[in-house]
Amino acid sequence: MERIPINPGKVEWSGENPGIYLKESADGPFESLVSFFRVICSPHGRGHAVFLFLDPHGEGKSPGKQNFCATDNLPLAGYLKDSFLSHFAMFRGVPAVSNFRFEKGSDFIPSGDAKTTYTERFRSETGEVTLTWEPLSDSFMVEMPKDKSATGQHEMFSVFVPASGARVSINGRSVASGRPFPRDVAGKMSSTAFLAFSETWVRR
Repeated sequence: MERIPINPGKVEWSGENPGIYLKESADGPFESLVSFFRVICSPHGRGHAVFLFLDPHGEGKSPGKQNFCATDNLPLAGYLKDSFLSHFAMFRGVPAVSNFRFEKGSDFIPSGDAKTTYTERFRSETGEVTLTWEPLSDSFMVEMPKDKSATGQHEMFSVFVPASGARVSINGRSVASGRPFPRDVAGKMSSTAFLAFSETWVRR
């Protein structure tokens, strides 16, 4: 089918959505789930929402294993959680998705060359959070049709950059259990730790 220059769908949001999904063994459950959203346009405007589930299958009440979302736009964070995050394969049915707290976030600052290493830093009520992806592999473009996307209602376009390593720290202390594992993305080998740039979800 010929590609058309203007997508006729409605843009729901566009921005970035890197993730860090870690587990102890290839066939084991995920021990740490982190999804970082930097949104440039959406029905709720611009903003950030970072979901850190360090105890995804528990209550997230111990100091080193908390479940929270740091955001500078609470309506946007709720929209992303209900309409997108809860549908993502790694988060679907995970207890933490319905059992976490929202915190005020600020000073969201990226760094790194996105070729070998990349870091996101920000402040939350819990403390200063640092997310790092390294080493990085070659980027590739994803164009996911509606029937294969996480929501089943949107086309999804994104530039993925796989990472074979990832770190999560709060106030300088490492807090994430597990490590990344290989992940298949529509037949392309990737990782459960990845950058996702220029990500756009279009309702069709």
